[in-house]
Amino acid sequence: MRRLLRSLALLAPLVLAACGEDAGPAKPAAVEMTDEALGYYCQMYLADHPGPKAQVIVRGQDQPLWFTQVSDAVAYLKGAERVGDTAAVYVSDMAAAASWAEPGRGNWIDADGAVFVIESRRPGGMGTPEAIPFGSRGAADRFVAENGGRAVALAEIPVAYVRPGDAGVPAHGDMSAMN
Repeated sequence: MRRLLRSLALLAPLVLAACGEDAGPAKPAAVEMTDEALGYYCQMYLADHPGPKAQVIVRGQDQPLWFTQVSDAVAYLKGAERVGDTAAVYVSDMAAAASWAEPGRGNWIDADGAVFVIESRRPGGMGTPEAIPFGSRGAADRFVAENGGRAVALAEIPVAYVRPGDAGVPAHGDMSAMN
C-alpha cells in the first residue's frame, strides 16, 4: 500500500503539469493587407474595393486567403470548397476604420470575437449583402441604428445570407442587376 501511495505521489506533479499544457499550436497573428492582396474568389485587388475585408489563415500556407468582402470569407468557411486546416480568421474592425472607403490595412480582429451586422442597407465592396464586423457590441448597435440590420456572432450568420445566389440576389459575376 505504501508503494502505491508513493508512486501516486510521484506521478501527481506530472499529471498536473500535463493539464497546464497548451492544447494546440498558437493562433498565428493577422497579416497586414498590402496593395498586392487579391480576393480569393474574384482575384481582384482588395484595396480597390470599399468596405470590410477578411483573411483566412490556413496552416502550412505562407499567405492568408484574402476576401474582398467578409461575407465571402464566411461563405468559404461554411462551404465545401474549404481547404486545409484553418488556423485563424481575421476581419476588419469597422469601428476602427477611417471610413467605409478606407476600411484599414492593419485593424484586424479575431472573427470569433467580432460582432457582425447583417441585413443592413450597406452593401459590401462587391455590391452584395455584407456581414459587417465590429470589435464591440456597442459599435455594432450604433451602426444598426443608422443603417438597419441586426447584430449577430459569426456562428449565427445564416448560410443563405452569405450564399445568396439561390435567393435571387446577384452573384459577383452578375452585377447587371445592380443597375
